[in-house]
Amino acid sequence: MTMPDTQPLLWSDLAWPEIGALFDARPTEVALLPVGATEQHGPHLPSGTDTILANAICEAVSVQTRAMVLPPIWLGCSYGHGRNLPSTLSLSPEGLAGVVRQTIEWASLSGLRRFLIVNAHFGNHPSLMVASDHLRLERPDVRAGVVGWWSADAEVAAETAADGDDIHANRTETSLMLAVAPHLVNLDRLSSSDDPDRTANLVFRYTATSLSTNGVTGRPSEASTELGRHLFSRTVAAISALVERGRTEEPPLVDHIPAIAPLLPDPPSPSTIQETER
Repeated sequence: MTMPDTQPLLWSDLAWPEIGALFDARPTEVALLPVGATEQHGPHLPSGTDTILANAICEAVSVQTRAMVLPPIWLGCSYGHGRNLPSTLSLSPEGLAGVVRQTIEWASLSGLRRFLIVNAHFGNHPSLMVASDHLRLERPDVRAGVVGWWSADAEVAAETAADGDDIHANRTETSLMLAVAPHLVNLDRLSSSDDPDRTANLVFRYTATSLSTNGVTGRPSEASTELGRHLFSRTVAAISALVERGRTEEPPLVDHIPAIAPLLPDPPSPSTIQETER
């Protein structure tokens, strides 16, 4: 089965002979692993927003680059949203790191060696770095990188932070959802969903209901389909460029082990010992 170039290349759509043959032919292929979350996204966005966006971005990158898209991870680390607002499901930070590691390790058995983890939830980042730390130490044959959709392009990063440093279900996320899955956005609630960032100058960290009246941080009322399409296009282009670079990237130094100065003085020579005994 050959997927047309206008369709993303999805792991879940292919049988094992096609998957095996693909990586035999393309041993330095970069696979995309979408990681999202299932959590409250204010009164106007669905609980699957992060995974919907991560998967949509990865599929669009696949159309441009023919990179393989692994099945998305729907549960992230959403401890920051607490237990009070309905709809949040969460793994522990350690649990998410383990799921990502095991997904990549199992995928490597089919011939993949290069992975770009595409993250769509801020709270996942520490777990994803832990997972990639284990992989780079314990699996030197595997390469794993992490990118958040909001950080891949400078303009997208600036737009994302325009309505606060600690944002959630804000202008950019809502705009992206209007571009990707408009039927899931509750348009009648947009105008009343704005809630400001209250994290400035705080010493400690708090869960969502101690920071927001409705689970939102930012100004979703300013969202637009046009902005979403623009941000989506720039994000896809930036991550596609990472995939292309990743296909040929090699470490700056290969098996370079620096010389280590001796920690102890050289042992005395036999002649020195004899002189001392006299």
